[in-house]
Amino acid sequence: MGFWTKKKCDEVREGASRSDLKKNLGAWDLVNLGLGGIIGSGIFVITGYAAAKYAGPAITVSYFLAAICCIFTALAYAELASMLPVAGSAYSYAYVIFGEGIASILGWAILMVCTFGASAVGSGWSSYAVGILESFGIFLPSMLTHIPADGGIVNLPAVLIVLFLCLVVMQGTDKVAKWNGLLVYGKLFAIFLFLAFAFPHVDFGNWSDFAPHGLAGIMSGAGFIFYAYTGFDAVATAAEECRNPNRDLPIGIIGSLVGSALLYIVVSGVLTLIVPYGTLENAEPMARALRAIGVDQGARIVAAGALAGFTTVILSQLYSQSRILMVMARDGNFFAACTRIDPVSKTPRIGIVASGIVIALIAGFSPVARLGQLSSMSTLLVFASASFSVIMARLQFPDEKRTFRCPWVYVVASIAVLLSMYLFCGLFLENALPFTIAFSGGVISYVFFAIRKR
Repeated sequence: MGFWTKKKCDEVREGASRSDLKKNLGAWDLVNLGLGGIIGSGIFVITGYAAAKYAGPAITVSYFLAAICCIFTALAYAELASMLPVAGSAYSYAYVIFGEGIASILGWAILMVCTFGASAVGSGWSSYAVGILESFGIFLPSMLTHIPADGGIVNLPAVLIVLFLCLVVMQGTDKVAKWNGLLVYGKLFAIFLFLAFAFPHVDFGNWSDFAPHGLAGIMSGAGFIFYAYTGFDAVATAAEECRNPNRDLPIGIIGSLVGSALLYIVVSGVLTLIVPYGTLENAEPMARALRAIGVDQGARIVAAGALAGFTTVILSQLYSQSRILMVMARDGNFFAACTRIDPVSKTPRIGIVASGIVIALIAGFSPVARLGQLSSMSTLLVFASASFSVIMARLQFPDEKRTFRCPWVYVVASIAVLLSMYLFCGLFLENALPFTIAFSGGVISYVFFAIRKR
């Protein structure tokens, strides 16, 4: 085995067919999994920060541009998933198309997406939970709800929710799917309720300065909120637990992304119409906006829906990360213990526990804005790779069976690559050092496991 050693398509599919994971997910389960992974802090937290700091009311345009990039990427993912229905997602695709080394480093980038994304969402969950408790007159010690950089000791609610959801994920995919479905409906109800409460208070005067920082602000906003769309790739990691992956994966990927994009654009538009965008730089912008217009009871309901939204995202990221670890370990590119499947729950418990501990620690001690940006950068890198992969797959494997084919693949995938890298470069200028340190872990990891296999 070497850096450029590739796997054959049949070899990858054969490895997936030997998986001990339960195949009990259908198309609607996958759409729910995608919605669960996508709709979370992007709509309940990051919208406020992005509007206040970067795009202003033009955050709606930022969401639209990010959605275009994601939809093009989703079309590429859908084709690759229909050709290679395996749990490794972009990691497995890269192993076939580019070789072991690129795949291993890309796998690390996917782990960064899940780790930083789930940690950021854990912080958002904590902020909304504390807000709900305070609305009922219950105040937790500040030192236990803030990270050290903000004068506290640890963000304990963020740590506890991640560890609790670890236990949920360990119970099995069928239970995760049921809880995820219920929570998805809960957060969608809260979002539609927010829109119902907000519409009577719309004031177009709040859009008088629509794009305060011009195109640069809109593009910075698009990069900042990009990780809000990351959940749809979690659908691809569920490939080995699908009853009919060739048909259901494209439905789950595209359906969940399109639905989420529409909600993001509408909600961000209404949010910036009911209050001045400069007041949205806080961890619970939707709830505070409702309080500002005098709808206190609606704010509590929306905050509860936000908790449901954050919960599904953390569930999705924990689920995805454990599956990626399992596939990488199966190839010898991570610790072999992560391949062990619990005989009762049929889940990779060691991978789930390891993921949960790391995510909980980061969520408890790191700033949410930085985590969101690092997750966005990792996502953009993975999306650019997946989009380029579908072009190379068409060239290298023109005769492989594909139940879904990306339309105008060379144009669509090329635009996705260029947009992803443009947004990545914009964020890199601000986060060069932390991203480089985190990403270098992937190179070190590959070298370590490559030496062990020799």
